[in-house]
Amino acid sequence: MSLDISRILDDWPYEPGKVTARRIHGDDGRDKIQLRLDLGLYQMEASGRPDGERPHGCETLLAYYEQRLLAFRQRAGSDEGFELDEGACEQLRAESAMFYHRYLAEFILEDYEAVERDTRRNIRLMDFCSRYAKEDSDRFTLEQYRPYVLMMCARARALLAFQKNRPKAALAAIREGIEGIKDFFRRFGPEQAATESSELAILRAMAKEIEGRIPEDPITKLRRELAKAVKEERYEDAASLRDQLRTVHRPDAGAENRQP
Repeated sequence: MSLDISRILDDWPYEPGKVTARRIHGDDGRDKIQLRLDLGLYQMEASGRPDGERPHGCETLLAYYEQRLLAFRQRAGSDEGFELDEGACEQLRAESAMFYHRYLAEFILEDYEAVERDTRRNIRLMDFCSRYAKEDSDRFTLEQYRPYVLMMCARARALLAFQKNRPKAALAAIREGIEGIKDFFRRFGPEQAATESSELAILRAMAKEIEGRIPEDPITKLRRELAKAVKEERYEDAASLRDQLRTVHRPDAGAENRQP
């Protein structure tokens, strides 16, 4: 059997400047995700660890170290003294890169539930290394990527909410992502760097688009129209709008029309 993959690559041309992905059904009966690159392609498992490995019998290397932490706590009564050495951190970073490639492909394939799953998993890995890495360099190496992962997670959550026709939930997800990124800049500074953040710019633009799709609250609309009528000295219109607001706010509004 030939090991040359040229035919596969020729059938799926690389497009410069464009990230291309597809989902296939593997020979083993499981779904795979493929990501086309300039010099070849990545093939990843659709669930579990992207390379299909089970480190130390666990689903992922992060899960393995989380189990070790749990066992340490049971023995010591706390997590004080639990540390990740340089080698462990390096392996965890390599695992996070695998998940990055997969959630990038999942986003292209509009599988937003999977994107949320994998981005949340990488955020958990960042938190784990940040707390337990022995060396300062290992605690902070992954932090530079946190704004991007938070952005991708927020976008996935928002788009998933849109698929379920829940624009307010979508807006809440975007706003939570914005606050998470702003908190990152507050912690790691300089805070003014937030004004130059491409991640924040993308989420703010998305928030503005979502806000335009959410129907305006009737009371807010009446108050806005009332303020405009007063400013333009349209007093009859203003009086009518005040009456409408009183009707909306009155607890027994419309009681005379209700049946006993």
